[in-house]
Amino acid sequence: MGSGGSLFGNALAREESGPAGDEGERYLVRQVPGARATKSYRCPGCDQEVRPGVAHIVAWPSDPGGADDRRHWHTGCWSGRSTRGLTRRWS
Repeated sequence: MGSGGSLFGNALAREESGPAGDEGERYLVRQVPGARATKSYRCPGCDQEVRPGVAHIVAWPSDPGGADDRRHWHTGCWSGRSTRGLTRRWS
């Protein structure tokens, strides 16, 4: 699924295809362990909260400047991203 890797902060990010509707886009993805998840985020896959203490995925477009578009996904939502579109788009 993914290939290569890129260092982002102190974590290694892997490259994967994007969500439905963005499959041709490459995304950098990294795991966030529950112990490091200290804030709530809104998952673009299901539009529900990713709560503090929940391990999850952070993904962003791999183009230059793409890190400004980081989104926090439930791990299951990111895994199923090819079969569903985004529930929410940010501008």
